[in-house]
Amino acid sequence: MQIYRSVYGCGEAEYTVERSRFITHVSPAETPEEARAFIAGIKEKYKDATHNVPAFVCGAGSEHQWASDDGEPQGTSGMPVLRLLTGEGLTNVAIVITRYFGGIKLGTGGLARAYTHAASLGIESAGICEVRESALLSYSFDYQYLSKLQSMAEDGRFEMDGLEYTDTVSAVIKCPSENREAVKSAVSDLTSGRAVLKSETSAPCRYLLQKID
Repeated sequence: MQIYRSVYGCGEAEYTVERSRFITHVSPAETPEEARAFIAGIKEKYKDATHNVPAFVCGAGSEHQWASDDGEPQGTSGMPVLRLLTGEGLTNVAIVITRYFGGIKLGTGGLARAYTHAASLGIESAGICEVRESALLSYSFDYQYLSKLQSMAEDGRFEMDGLEYTDTVSAVIKCPSENREAVKSAVSDLTSGRAVLKSETSAPCRYLLQKID
């Protein structure tokens, strides 16, 4: 079951328009406190910049939303960035767009377009994901099955992480909770029942969907 959409990881992007340099940083942020800490860190890193425009959306229902123009004309930067985040259906995400003014004014419409484009580049770098309730299945199996299981993972049946190599291979197979039994059956069939399921738990996990244009 999908819980929400967010960014897959941290992202960074840069572009220049009319000699103004825009640097975007994006990060997952589970709470407003995490978002504010991320924003404060970027502002400190780029404290010599003309503007550091922040925004965040947090909460499974996107109930925590905030943005600031940070000295840009009202409504030209923070709100366009926030609208992009909510328009993409993203939550638990924080973003800061740093601007070094290049000497040429962009106008209110130009500023809104520039900040929106900068935000989209940052989100593209981070990637968009679904956060879903997931099964984490810890297996051990013989080496002869590794390549076949990796092929199944590449086909999108599940994701396989945490590989450890000893006398056998250990791995954690991750899949949406609703696919748990189907994946367990597939692993059993592929290994003729020889894969050992050592443990299974549940947790919210990220699944990369796309990069936006």
